[in-house]
Amino acid sequence: MKNIFIGLLFAMLWASASVATKFGILSAPPLILGNMRFFIAGFVLLSYGYMFNKDKSYRWPKAEEWKHLAIFGFLNTTVYLGMYVYAMKYTAAGIGSLATSTNPLLIVLLSSWMISRKPSKEEVFSIIIGMIGIAIATYPLLQNASTTLSGLTILMLSMVSVSFASVYYARVKWKLPNILINGWQVTIGGLLLIPFTLSMSDFSTITLDNRLIFSVLWLSLAVSVIGLICWFYLLKIDTVKASLWLFLCPLFGFFYAWWLLDEPITLYTVAGTLLVVFGLYLGQKNNFKKKVQ
Repeated sequence: MKNIFIGLLFAMLWASASVATKFGILSAPPLILGNMRFFIAGFVLLSYGYMFNKDKSYRWPKAEEWKHLAIFGFLNTTVYLGMYVYAMKYTAAGIGSLATSTNPLLIVLLSSWMISRKPSKEEVFSIIIGMIGIAIATYPLLQNASTTLSGLTILMLSMVSVSFASVYYARVKWKLPNILINGWQVTIGGLLLIPFTLSMSDFSTITLDNRLIFSVLWLSLAVSVIGLICWFYLLKIDTVKASLWLFLCPLFGFFYAWWLLDEPITLYTVAGTLLVVFGLYLGQKNNFKKKVQ
């Protein structure tokens, strides 16, 4: 039950990123919004880790750990989140949520290649059913969304990067607490993003209003802090099963887009939702049986 709650919380928070980003980029260039998000999240996580924990495991990273953190931060923050927030300027919020549904397939493929983790038949079927459900739910949005080809390309490349980051994270035998891993990777990733932000952003277009403040705080605290802590917890249990929760992200994303951006919910959305839930159950069925026994 704990894992189910964490999985649902992750999906709900992660799905909100596209809508929050769409609001934020109305007041600041995408990469500036991203850097603000990353540094606030890093500051909060590292401050909590080093100031409020007396456990000896809350220490500074060692030489090999800095390398892992830099690689993970580059893939997960600089490339993935940097490209994602930039792509949202040219992509509809619903399409941003849709892109998340490609991660399970990419993670399964990369896991079989990088860590020799063969998925079960149930997991394969759950992925196929989930992908069909996502396709049905997003069909009307794909027909009407104002999305450019370049924006969609950048978005999909960002999904490849986060899938690599997820598999890389699962391969490393981390000795640091999750809070420090997340804090350092998002901080390092933000630092590596600075050259791109400086060269690609017009700082004169920043409008410091309530919309920007709320967007940055939500993206940094709710998504980058709480959401990623949930994601790392799920990854440590099982990389592929963690990816199944990503199927729910577009569905929550549709709800947020309907609620906040007036995007319609259609029969396609309902039918797709039922298929996604069934696919998620199929992938988690063995875990449910263990709980009952």
